[in-house]
Amino acid sequence: MPSPKAKNPVRSGGSPVVSSSSDRFEFMNKTLLQRQGSDPATARLRASESPTRRRGSSSSTGSASGQGPEEDGIRLNPSFIRVALSSLLAIDLWMSKRLGVCACEDASWGSVRPLMKLIEISGHGIPWLAGTVYCMYKSDSAAGQEVMLNLLIGLLLDLMLVGIVKALVRRRRPSHNRMDMFATFSVDRYSFPSGHSTRAAMCGRFVLTHLVLAAPLRVLVHLWVAIVGLSRVMLGRHNVTDVVFGFWMGYVQYNLIEMLWISPLMLQRLLGYDV
Repeated sequence: MPSPKAKNPVRSGGSPVVSSSSDRFEFMNKTLLQRQGSDPATARLRASESPTRRRGSSSSTGSASGQGPEEDGIRLNPSFIRVALSSLLAIDLWMSKRLGVCACEDASWGSVRPLMKLIEISGHGIPWLAGTVYCMYKSDSAAGQEVMLNLLIGLLLDLMLVGIVKALVRRRRPSHNRMDMFATFSVDRYSFPSGHSTRAAMCGRFVLTHLVLAAPLRVLVHLWVAIVGLSRVMLGRHNVTDVVFGFWMGYVQYNLIEMLWISPLMLQRLLGYDV
């Protein structure tokens, strides 16, 4: 007669009682698979993709490639040069807006706008070209003609270089500017650099070097150069950096004229005349 202990009793719930630990684990695993509706292979695949293994694999991949979180943070930070340039540009726009007090008649200094426009014409290229040609034609001495000839070459060089730089940079004029300038061209819709500033700096150095002037007149030439540059910002034609770069460019252009100085004899040789 079998012993009652050998039998597997059945509980009221209808599930057999498993005495072995391995049988109990297998039974629970199968029950879990039935609840999830998947096969054992899928369960093993999910177990292999546990968060612990994923964290380990990502850390190993990051260490293998040599790109840790610190390097990613450094790469996302903008460079110091870019931040500095952006800050300088913001300051330039702010100063230009504050100094544009003659940009229109309704501005704080709108009553001074006609005087600023007169100063603008005094630094325009057309009056300087016409005046240089007239002086060269009326001059009786060879030295005077030589000086006026090189000034004419410098003015033409200034127009060419400023046009090239404006076409390359293509910086728009300030938003508060009114396009009512005297005798403008297609390239004049750009503002960098200021052509009036380059011309004023170059012609000012040229006049002070090659013309004999009294002390009061020399002071007036310096004041004229400074006022021409300031009027460009006050009228809203240019930003501050346009004028500053224009002064530097005019200074360099004068040095270039001195290096390429053309005498009447050299001009005759270039034109092919026998001396």
